[in-house]
Amino acid sequence: MLHTITDREFDRVVESSMVPVLVVFWKPGCGHCRALMKELERLQEDMVSSLLVLTMNTEENFQIPAELDVTSLPALALYQNGEFVRFVGGLGTREEIARHIRNVSVG
Repeated sequence: MLHTITDREFDRVVESSMVPVLVVFWKPGCGHCRALMKELERLQEDMVSSLLVLTMNTEENFQIPAELDVTSLPALALYQNGEFVRFVGGLGTREEIARHIRNVSVG
């Protein structure tokens, strides 16, 4: 199960995480978003102790998506040590997403 995050709690949760954080920005009615969520649920299960996956509904939360200039959905933002690292493509399989995350963590 993926955890939902709001603008209000975003900084506290991301900054206090001991593992990298992957945030998916999405909105209801987005078919690509729903497909990606299924892959992210599987990714979270695979990487439960080494990655925190959070979801943010952009129809209910505006501040963080605006700060990151999120213009298309779904969008995946990777954070490490409380800092934004980069966007990790908005679509893909859990294996592709995991590979991107490992490359950032190693590099």
